[in-house]
Amino acid sequence: MGMLDRVVGEGGRQVIDSLADISPDLGHHIAAWAFGDIYSRPQLALRDRQLVTLGMLTALGGCEPQLDVHINAALNVGLSPEEIVEALLHSAVYCGMPKALNATAVAKKVFAEHGLLTEPEKPGGPAHSVPEQRLPGQGFAGQAGPGSA
Repeated sequence: MGMLDRVVGEGGRQVIDSLADISPDLGHHIAAWAFGDIYSRPQLALRDRQLVTLGMLTALGGCEPQLDVHINAALNVGLSPEEIVEALLHSAVYCGMPKALNATAVAKKVFAEHGLLTEPEKPGGPAHSVPEQRLPGQGFAGQAGPGSA
C-alpha cells in the first residue's frame, strides 16, 4: 500500500476499502499489481505515469470516478493544474471533444475542492481580443492598402 498511499493518498485507500465487501481480490490487485509492481518501476517518473493515466482514462470515456482519483494523484506527484488541463486539451485531438470535455469537468471539480480554480479572464482582455480582420488588398484600420496613394 506504500506506493498507493504515496501517489493517490486517502483516495486510494477509499477505493480499496470500497471493494472489501464485494471484491477484495480486485482491491488487492490494485494495490499489489498496479501500484506495487507497475507504479514502482523506475523507467517512468510518477508524474509521467499520471499523464499517461489521465490520457488513457480520458480516451476510454466513462471513467470519471477514476479520473477524479487520478487527477488528485497527478496533483500529489507534482503536476500543476495547468499541466493537467493541457494534457486533457491535448487528448481532445486523439479521443474527441466529448471525452475531453467530460475529463475537464472532473478536473474542474477536483481543482475546486483544492481551491485551485483561477478567476477567468474577463471577455475583452488580451486572451479574448479578436484580431482585426481585413479583406485581401486592404490595409488595417488607419493603414493604406496596396495600391493606395
